[in-house]
Amino acid sequence: MSFDYLSRIPTSAEIIGQYPISAGLADIKARRDLAISQIITGCSDRFLVIIGPCSADNEDAVCEYVNRLGLLQKEVEDRLILIPRIYTNKPRTTGIGYKGILHQPDPEKAPDMIGGLIALRKMHIRCLSESGLTAADEMLYPENHTYLADMLSYVAIGARSVENQQHRLTVSGIDQPAGMKNPTSG
Repeated sequence: MSFDYLSRIPTSAEIIGQYPISAGLADIKARRDLAISQIITGCSDRFLVIIGPCSADNEDAVCEYVNRLGLLQKEVEDRLILIPRIYTNKPRTTGIGYKGILHQPDPEKAPDMIGGLIALRKMHIRCLSESGLTAADEMLYPENHTYLADMLSYVAIGARSVENQQHRLTVSGIDQPAGMKNPTSG
């Protein structure tokens, strides 16, 4: 059995060109990245809180929870920086089951990776623009990081990926802080 070529996946530059972030959103990201860096380097006594569900595929529900976190951020900004988890991929040990918005933007329809790349980018843009919070996403596929790099303030490497050399090499070269889970072996 071999693979059939169905269509070309647009590059991250093409998708970003179609769905760019505004200068205002880029400024929010720069300010948050600085605050996060100050916490990580010990220049601030605040704490980072990376919070939220393990899967993000319903844009309205995701934006609702991120907007609530945005309101909470204003109340706790002197002590905490909140980073919402907007994890757009679902790792599957067996490869069976719903794999997240990247693969299937509408769980009721057939897989559509091009539509998924657009959907996940639009969801991150909407969350950032409505809440003022930059997010965390899991790097399930290293080659997809560039589709969101201009909006993410944190990247997670999951238990199934943490021992993969491509993930480790990719994460060592990105500009965002990254968290590495324990491997599935413990």
